[in-house]
Parts: sequence; structure tokens; C-alpha cells
Amino acid sequence: MSGEEESETKFREARRRRIEIRRLATLSADLSSATEIPLQEIERLGTAASDVPGLHKLTRTYITIPPSPRPPNFSTTDAPSSSTSSSDNDAAPLGIPSSTGETTEIDTPIAFGSVSLLGRAREMEDAISIRPGFFQFRDGCPPFHFFAVFDGHGGSHVSALCKERMHALFAEELMALPVPDGAEEPEEIRWRSAVERCFMRMDQLALSACACGMVGEPLCRCELAGIESDIVGSTAVVAVVGRGRLLVANCGDSRAVLSRGGLAVPLSSDHKPDRADELARIEAAGGRVIYLNGARVQGILAMSRALGDKYLKPVVICTPEIVISERTPEDECMIIASDGLWDVLPNELACNVARRCLAEGSPTSASDNLGSTSSAAAGGSTSSNEKEQAPEASCTMAAALLARLALGRRSSDNISVIVVDLRRGR
Repeated sequence: MSGEEESETKFREARRRRIEIRRLATLSADLSSATEIPLQEIERLGTAASDVPGLHKLTRTYITIPPSPRPPNFSTTDAPSSSTSSSDNDAAPLGIPSSTGETTEIDTPIAFGSVSLLGRAREMEDAISIRPGFFQFRDGCPPFHFFAVFDGHGGSHVSALCKERMHALFAEELMALPVPDGAEEPEEIRWRSAVERCFMRMDQLALSACACGMVGEPLCRCELAGIESDIVGSTAVVAVVGRGRLLVANCGDSRAVLSRGGLAVPLSSDHKPDRADELARIEAAGGRVIYLNGARVQGILAMSRALGDKYLKPVVICTPEIVISERTPEDECMIIASDGLWDVLPNELACNVARRCLAEGSPTSASDNLGSTSSAAAGGSTSSNEKEQAPEASCTMAAALLARLALGRRSSDNISVIVVDLRRGR
């Protein structure tokens, strides 16, 4: 086959895949009672997921943490980024802070993909934070990776603030933990206390933030201060992935779900006002749950826990529910998403779609791609076909396809999705 004929064939194949993924939007509208999508429908999509129309933001990354020539300059903020640019890099790698302030070469790759869609909402209030290798306890210990989805309500300034600050607060709290001799990390009870302190500090920042962007004391007195800022808040679902364990902390109704051995395992429970234990807590605190277009705290907020929401304190609290799970060889992937996805897609369907997207590359090709990625990072070259088959492409395709399915099922909210491949970087 000549080069011209081969190019024409590839062009036709790419066009066919774009048509297929658009057709899937129509298919998804008819799947309201289905628990899985036929394998051939996913297999025929290929890499065309990145061509999904309406993508607000798309991130594809496969990272090997590089050595740092000097101690990291670790600050509590990162550069703000535009929420409308597809080139926005939410997955900014940081120097890995450790308890000694030094960094060492750690080769722990992590593959993931993320998508954030405006959807049918009027404003973008979601935020995604991805920080590969954001912390390690000791020099030479494997790093931890930070993934979070923040779903704002009443405005976007609290979710944007969480994106900028939370990973740094988390790292500061972990850095203060004592690590037993001979161990790679502290005991579980210390993890939990550190996470709770992190959420409490983040909540205090959110309560002192103004919609104009000012944070801290003295409180801002601009025209956006007062009730306009007091009714703004955000959910927070945070996942920290280490070599041997997963930690998920949740506050609100965003959700993290683990695909393990072909089953969907929820790692968080939505904080809804009509959940029996939450309803009892709200009433004990002097609040009320009013059913107005669903259960709402004081008839206003459709969740019982959140960061910010000064107007509804102390009924709405910031205390997270924490799940810590040991990683197993059966772990396949983790999906972290806002309720724009979970309101219309059941856990089982979402995990099924993600698993099948990740299974597009065989174990053999996956290991080959690991090698080629390392080669490229070291200055080598890879063919366009190898790049197409890189592990991050499958994660990105999974995130994009899930978001597109949510749109097809008439999700009315922003849709933010992170898919983490747990088969790699163990």
C-alpha cells in the first residue's frame, strides 16, 4: 500500500470513529435502564474520545516523577489557570516535599485522564485538582498522588480556592505526622486526624474568602461581600493514591468509586439531607430539612456537608467521611466525579465503561507503552502509533466517554470526571 493510500485509509478510519462517538450520544439516551454498554460500541470508538464536542477541559497525563536538583520551593498556592482552555494543565507535577525537605528520584508512574464539562449549566462551578507525587514521608519512600473534584454551588470562588490550596494544606498536615521507625507512613488513626484538620483549615479559608478573590483577615468589604459570598460553598471528594493504599475523604455529594475485580465499590457516601443519620444530625443542630425540589437544608442546600456556606453554619458541617483501603491486585481503576455524572449514571455502568476503555490495550501493549513512555521521557522518540496507544489515552477516553454519556442522559449540571488507572504504578 502506498503512503498516500495509507494516509487516506487512516483519515477515513478517524472520521468513522468521530461519527461513532457522536452516535453514542443518541444511544446513551436509550440506556436509562441498562447497566452496561455493548463492548463493540466502546471498541469502535478508539481514540476518538478526544474529539467529543463540548469538551470544557481535557487532561491526559502519564507521569514518572523526575528527580529534583534542589529542595522544592513548596508554597500553599499554585498558579491560577483558565477554566476554559483545553491546554490548561491541572496535572501540574510538583517537587515532592518530604519531612526532611529533600527530594530523591522516585520512579512511580501514575496514569490518569480527566474531563470537565460546562454541560447544560449556565456557569462553570466545578474544579479539578490533580497533583502527581505531591508528597512523600521519607526520602526514598514512594510518593503519594492527589486527585480531587470540587463541585461549587452559589458561585465558583470556593471551589477555585479549594483547587489552589487543598493539596498544599494536605501536604502540610502529612508533613507534621510522626512516622514510626522502619515504616513508610504513619498509622491509620494519624492519617484520619490529618485529613480532618486539612478539611477544617480549608473550610476556614473558604469562610474568609470573598467572591472578588480576596482571602483571609480582615474580611473584605467590597460589594460582593456579605450574603453574596456567604451562600457560596463547595463539595470536596479527595483521593490520595499510594503504592499500597487508597485514601478517600468526602464532604458533600461528589463521589469516588473503585472498580475492583469487575465490581463497583463505592469509596464515599453522598451527604444528602434526607440520609437518616444526616437528618438526625441536622435536627439536633437546630436545622430543618425542607422538601423543595428535593430534600434541602433550610430549604436551600441539597447537601448536608460542604466547605464554605457560612450562612448555613453550624448545620452544614465540613467534617469529611474517610475511607482507607489497602490496594489489591484486583484493583482496576477509580472514578472520581461530581454529581453531574452520578445523578444520571449508576456506579456499575460507570465502572463498566471505564474498565472496557482501559482494556482497549492488552497487557502486552500496555507494558510496551510503559517502556516507550520512559524512553520518550529520557529523550528517545516514539512513533505516532505508540503515542496513540499510550496508557493515558485509555484513561482520557474513559473520562470523556463517561462525560458524554452523562450529557446524553440529560445531566443538567457541570460534569467533572477523573479516571485513575490503578493497574499501573502499584
